[in-house]
Amino acid sequence: MDTTKRRILLVDDDADMLRLLSIRLRAHQYDVECAKDAAEAINFIHSFRPDLVISDLRMPVTDGMELLAEVQRLQPGLPVILLTAHGTIPDAVTATHRGAFDFLTKPVDKEALLSVVEKAMQISGGAAPIDHARSDKWREEIVTTHPLMLQLLEDARRVASSDTGIMIVGESGTGKELLARAIHKASPRAGREFLAVNCGAIPENLLESELFGHEKGAFTGAIREHEGLFRAADGGTLLLDEIGDMPLPLQVKLLRVLQERQVRPVGSVRSFPVNVRIISATHQDLKAAMDEGRFRADLYYRLNVVGLRMPSLSERVSDIPMLVSRYLATLAARSGERCKVYAPEAMELLVAARWPGNVRQLFNIVEQNVALSVTPVIGARIVQKALGDEILPPPTFAQARDDFTRAYLTQLLQITGGNISQASRMAERNRTEFYKLLARFGLNPALFKSEG
Repeated sequence: MDTTKRRILLVDDDADMLRLLSIRLRAHQYDVECAKDAAEAINFIHSFRPDLVISDLRMPVTDGMELLAEVQRLQPGLPVILLTAHGTIPDAVTATHRGAFDFLTKPVDKEALLSVVEKAMQISGGAAPIDHARSDKWREEIVTTHPLMLQLLEDARRVASSDTGIMIVGESGTGKELLARAIHKASPRAGREFLAVNCGAIPENLLESELFGHEKGAFTGAIREHEGLFRAADGGTLLLDEIGDMPLPLQVKLLRVLQERQVRPVGSVRSFPVNVRIISATHQDLKAAMDEGRFRADLYYRLNVVGLRMPSLSERVSDIPMLVSRYLATLAARSGERCKVYAPEAMELLVAARWPGNVRQLFNIVEQNVALSVTPVIGARIVQKALGDEILPPPTFAQARDDFTRAYLTQLLQITGGNISQASRMAERNRTEFYKLLARFGLNPALFKSEG
């Protein structure tokens, strides 16, 4: 295997340690850069584009824990290995709970170093001969051209290669499970099972059995052994949908499984090792739930290493014609009948409607329209009747102007990669005025920074 292009960034304020580690790694054909502190390391994240970061835990100004958090923000899925002295091992364990790939104790054993580096490379993509996420096949079920969605998919693709905990937040009907399936398809686990469970749809006593399994006779009705979803998804991905509805006692048991990577079926004295990638999803504000004592903070931070937000349909209305077209084709293939189309004025009604139920509601309306239309072209009257009060009035002049300005500024930031000087010149506005416009419309230029 050609390892000449696999890149490692070393971060330590000890020059001798940097020299020793770089010699060992370069001897095994890794491309190595060294940073003396976290600030220099951040610059290398952008310019050097490492496949792995190895950082000392204890450093002046910004320590390894803070650097870990910044790396997760800048490049979700980039593995970080922390170096620690014996006295800071508890801190290093805490860091692994927050998303660090692993930690090594000083003095660093050469064989242990090379072993953990190789494992980290396998999840970062630095050693994988095939990248499942390079083509668009992994996200073929997600129909979009909207910038918000395209950025979300790019973030999802990056983090797919790791086992980092992902929490998908979004309103009901936005397609959170669809995104979770796409992440699974883009991951090295793509060839194994993807399973999903709605934590709010199953009673507490049955949910524990559904997740962890049960022994025969463990409770009334347990007439046979059940392995549970964790064991069934071993080697693959498990989606815990509506995780905010999980009862507190079960949250404790779930946290233990995530920490120990073992499950004990209900009624059993045996534990079974499991290797499962966990993706959670919710429409709730879990921080508010934590404040109210309804959700455990330690479980939240374990699950939400990387957070992804699914936009509502009202935030991506430009996708509606494409979504409708795809679903019309799906319905036609399912029924074996000719594919129907919407009249232009009928499509305008769909685009102008409120969609509190998001994409799920849109598809329900389309299916109803197809069933009721006796002609190949679906007219406005059928759509009007189906939507009822969901049709929005036309925007005011001020609203339309603001919508145009926001879209225009977003386009400039995309074109310039977040470069304020270039964007303000293109808009023929000075930098100060341009910054005020960005602040007014809640646009952060850092989110549009190009990746070099």
